[in-house]
Amino acid sequence: MNEPKWRTGLRYVILILFLGIILLPMIWMVITSFKPDLELGLYPPSLVPQSWTGDHYMEAFQKYNFGIYIRNSVIISVISTTLVIILSSLAAFAIALLPVRGKTIIMMALLIISMFPAVAVVTPLYMLLRTLGWLNSFQALIIPYTAFNLPFAIWILRNYFAELPKDLFEAARVDGATVLQTFYQIFVPLTRPGLFTATVFTFISTWTEFFMALVFNQSKEMRTIPVGIALFNGQFYIPYGTIFAGSIVAILPIILITIVFRKWVVSGLTSGAVKG
Repeated sequence: MNEPKWRTGLRYVILILFLGIILLPMIWMVITSFKPDLELGLYPPSLVPQSWTGDHYMEAFQKYNFGIYIRNSVIISVISTTLVIILSSLAAFAIALLPVRGKTIIMMALLIISMFPAVAVVTPLYMLLRTLGWLNSFQALIIPYTAFNLPFAIWILRNYFAELPKDLFEAARVDGATVLQTFYQIFVPLTRPGLFTATVFTFISTWTEFFMALVFNQSKEMRTIPVGIALFNGQFYIPYGTIFAGSIVAILPIILITIVFRKWVVSGLTSGAVKG
């Protein structure tokens, strides 16, 4: 039985309203980032700038060295994400297909670790990093980010590996392939959606993390984007326009990655959720 047209129309109206509510903060940030300072204090605020300006973007890069924060975030996020994907895929493959003892205990431990609040371990981590002389360095964030994102990535990839036929593993072993050859040549190509899913979530997590970045890297030269934006300041005012401009630049990579890999992310989440 076909659905009445008014119901279809009502559904689209509701979806458009929800989409508008979700996008409203983003639209407001974009508009505000192009407003001159004189218009930021107007009440009621203008929906469209009377005169558009890109001064806030120039100020973010020239006055606050925003380019350095982008460089730091890119290096830390890319290296951390790469390490997480390599280690988590190997661990998930072993848990799903190899005769590892205590798989249930391992998965429960990973679940507990993933739920553990980062604030509880910041103090001992800070003391450890200070002892090693790693404060204000890339490794001060790369190693903790890798450790904290590994459990979630292993959970996603383990479920995905578990869905694949074990006959593939046995057939490869019969043909003389080593475990690593079987992993890289057979199972990695078949788990690309899961790998893309873990990659996107890990990258977003490391790109947007604030607390550890604030505590471990306090020098201006080692700040990441979230910390750098939070510490934008003027002598007598808060530069809201510059903050919004920096925020827009910061979320562009996340939007692009989500759009490009959306099909693989959805496929990886649904496929990995079928079998536990």
